[in-house]
Amino acid sequence: MRAALLVEPGRIEIAERDTPKPSRGEVLIKVRAALTCGTDLKAFLRGHHAIPMPGVFGHEFSGTIEEAGKEVKRWKPGDEVMAVHSAPCRSCRYCGKKLFHLCENIMSTKVLGAFADYVLLPAHIVKQNLFRKPTCLSFEEAAILEPLSCVTHGMAGLRIGRGNKVLIIGAGPIGLLHLLTAKMKRAEVIVTGLEKERLKLAAELGADRAVAPGELPETVKEFSGGMGVDFVFECTGRPAVWEDSVKYLRRGGTTVLFGGCKSGTKVTYDTFRLHYDEITLRGVFHFTPRDVRAAYELMKGKISVSPLISGRYPLRELQIPFEKLTRGEGVKYAVIP
Repeated sequence: MRAALLVEPGRIEIAERDTPKPSRGEVLIKVRAALTCGTDLKAFLRGHHAIPMPGVFGHEFSGTIEEAGKEVKRWKPGDEVMAVHSAPCRSCRYCGKKLFHLCENIMSTKVLGAFADYVLLPAHIVKQNLFRKPTCLSFEEAAILEPLSCVTHGMAGLRIGRGNKVLIIGAGPIGLLHLLTAKMKRAEVIVTGLEKERLKLAAELGADRAVAPGELPETVKEFSGGMGVDFVFECTGRPAVWEDSVKYLRRGGTTVLFGGCKSGTKVTYDTFRLHYDEITLRGVFHFTPRDVRAAYELMKGKISVSPLISGRYPLRELQIPFEKLTRGEGVKYAVIP
């Protein structure tokens, strides 16, 4: 089979590799669509600790079952499926506390290599996070299950509804998925970001305001009647933006710190706001099987993710979409092996 290797930052090669055979409980998926994501782009630009080089990469995918291993009873060759690239072990200390997103083994057992003809799913993912693709979804749309699962995890437990005012900082794929989900919940939403084309897309997707950072203070003041928004979702992973995010929050509001900053980064917050205004800062990471199920249900007709896919390329041209993303062109690209 063909597989894309990230050889070094900025260089991708297509190599021939042996097609894996599924063992007990595993399934081999013929990739019908794989999507670019922010983590892939970071690795392409400067490397990433979670993506060894040289090595395979890509983890947002959908496809058809090519072969099922022994004891797989639910799935058969030809089934159209969608999945995420990880699942909890169900046996570590954190899984014992039902903190499945913080599973001690979840990162070491994740699956990379979706930019290929085939991807092998281990048994623990097959059991927990493999779903039948609804006919209403294209394979490209179905591949968005993984990032949307991260978004549903960050929103889990928050009472967002009609009349709530939400600020989303960052108009990339994750910010736009937050927008779609918040609008589905009937919230009023501001999106801010640096790229004009993405702000234009945010407005088309239903943002009540889509503004550049310089316009944000006045926009939030007018939008909230001077009170501040109920929820802020920080989707840039920049320490300075983490600190600024609470400025737009009303008393008793919540900021969800979605964007991951570099390890060892420090931020500072006004203790008065934390204590006397009783604001909540919420860090979020990854997702649980319940979050994946919630994302799957959303995709079955409650939200439309197709506008986030900016183009399609064959596997042999994988370098092109990453070069486009480097220049700030597009949101997500589908790779069709």
